[in-house]
Amino acid sequence: MSTTPSTTSRVPSEIDIEALRTLLDGRWRAVRADVRAQLGERRLHPDPEWSVAEHRARVAEGMRLLAESGRPRLGFSARHGGRDDIGGSVTSIEMLAYGDLSLMVKAGVQWGLFGGAVQALGTEAHHARYLPAIMDYSLPGCFAMTETGHGSNVQALETTAGYDPATGEFVVHTPSQAARKDYIGNAAVDGRLAVVFAQLLTPGGRHGVHALLVPIRDREGRPCPGVTIADCGPKAGLNGVDNGRLSFDRVRVPRDALLNRYGDVDPDGRYTSPIDNESRRFFTMLGTLVRGRVSVAGAAQSATQTALAIAIRYGLTRRQFAAPGSTSELPVLDYLAHQRRLLPALATTYALRFAQQALVETLHEVQTGGTTDESAQRELETRAAGIKAVATWHATATIQACREACGGAGYLAENRLPQLKADTDVFTTFEGDNTVLLQLVAKGLLTRYRDHVGDLDTLGMIRFITEQMADIVAEHTAARRLAQHLHEPRPDDPDWHHSLFADREDHILAGLTRRLRRATAPGADPFAVFNAAQDHVLAAARAHVDRLVLDTFTAAIQRCPDRGVRELLDRLRALHALDHIAADRGWFLEHGRLTPNQAKAVTATLNHLCAELRPHARTLVDGFDIPEAWLDAAIVRP
Repeated sequence: MSTTPSTTSRVPSEIDIEALRTLLDGRWRAVRADVRAQLGERRLHPDPEWSVAEHRARVAEGMRLLAESGRPRLGFSARHGGRDDIGGSVTSIEMLAYGDLSLMVKAGVQWGLFGGAVQALGTEAHHARYLPAIMDYSLPGCFAMTETGHGSNVQALETTAGYDPATGEFVVHTPSQAARKDYIGNAAVDGRLAVVFAQLLTPGGRHGVHALLVPIRDREGRPCPGVTIADCGPKAGLNGVDNGRLSFDRVRVPRDALLNRYGDVDPDGRYTSPIDNESRRFFTMLGTLVRGRVSVAGAAQSATQTALAIAIRYGLTRRQFAAPGSTSELPVLDYLAHQRRLLPALATTYALRFAQQALVETLHEVQTGGTTDESAQRELETRAAGIKAVATWHATATIQACREACGGAGYLAENRLPQLKADTDVFTTFEGDNTVLLQLVAKGLLTRYRDHVGDLDTLGMIRFITEQMADIVAEHTAARRLAQHLHEPRPDDPDWHHSLFADREDHILAGLTRRLRRATAPGADPFAVFNAAQDHVLAAARAHVDRLVLDTFTAAIQRCPDRGVRELLDRLRALHALDHIAADRGWFLEHGRLTPNQAKAVTATLNHLCAELRPHARTLVDGFDIPEAWLDAAIVRP
């Protein structure tokens, strides 16, 4: 393989920006256009000089304006005044994230988590009684799942809800400090009703985690009897969201407060459920709430796009040093080091945008299709977990790179990057800690989920992985054969990129299953075996998500009708792929997938692609179609 790529460019000098924007806006481009038309002239992001109280007040006013717009109705049932458009609802949340991320998060809590839980876990009586007030924001609410002592391990929550047959009530109780509901959005100031997740107890026994509707404030804003509310106080970011802590001292709620789609208790205290297995019932309930995770992935991408638009536009105007023989200083984006800092990140941002499009379409089809296809639901959960993890980590790294690329200007609050950095930092750990989510991806990938999910203890999971692995490996052998036959690929060849990504996924999965098989040996400690392989588990998940993202990028290019846009995106896709290959070149070299000369060619081609795409950098960030009033950083103002 030659290490000197061609210097000619296949990309036309003029690109149809509207064709690019149409492709990026995707299926719900009408929703995006509507938001831009309504809000495109308004400055949406927060003033850095606001106090916490001022920021919360502004966000509360924004919530009222959103409710009046009717847009929060998109994701709810038409029977109760909604529009049955889940994809449109998630897209609206993504659009809010170009502005004040506190408003996006508070809206997500009210209409995504709180309202979504009532819709997904409740039955018709709950829908008719609560959804209209949730949609018009006359009933502000909370989603009270996380506890001080339990975040990721929701199945082990300590809050209890015991049924008292003598009164026909549930008694909701916080048994310890570790069991208080913590970091709960809307709880500190505005929430009146909370969806509380608790261990359901009846005279017949314990039935696992269920959700109940528990009033926390009266209409005058006073805490309800037995409810203790505390303010989490200032945070590193998102200070327009009133996060609070909730504790319950034997608070009684009526029997119909139980959101009983997946489990019910009759007046005499008898428990029934359409799903007999407790673990399967639990994961089914959580799976219906996947929309929040999808929304966080999309919001992180909106923030990343904003940061890149600011940094790249500044890089085109900020000048430093002159070339030999010239008196004119060069734009900093003309320097390769600056290009390598920003353009591969831009390429991956495009890749994730198309992966998010596919994820939102899948979410919409699964949740509005009127089917109960369990395998499709599990696949959605796995994909959502992976995209959320990768997109939020990418946001954290890219916004920091943008801050550094803007030098001291990037540290000024007026240029938005510090606020973006602070507000998105928590995205890596809320709606699921990213490391835990990648373990979920690996579990879903390795097992493909059984038709009936049993007890997912460590030993059971490992045994099932061992049984299923042969089929998974067989499905990937075609990609391996392709890699073996491509002896002298071009470094920008999309088939070669795909073969490398797919073969890496195949190899890591096979190696992982060999390691986990040790747990079935006589006398083995299954937990110790699994714990020792966690690095391998995470690598398998990341390899899978990387391949999935690359494939959705390729598919998006193939469906684009405009030749010039296709050529531009093809080069951007190559930049994304090679940047990931370069980042993991150690693995590819160690496992014989790259020769040293090929590794050198990867670097040379990365540099060439950056130079080739440099003239199109402004076009690529303009493709996001972020209104000027939403950017509003001093360093990019006309």
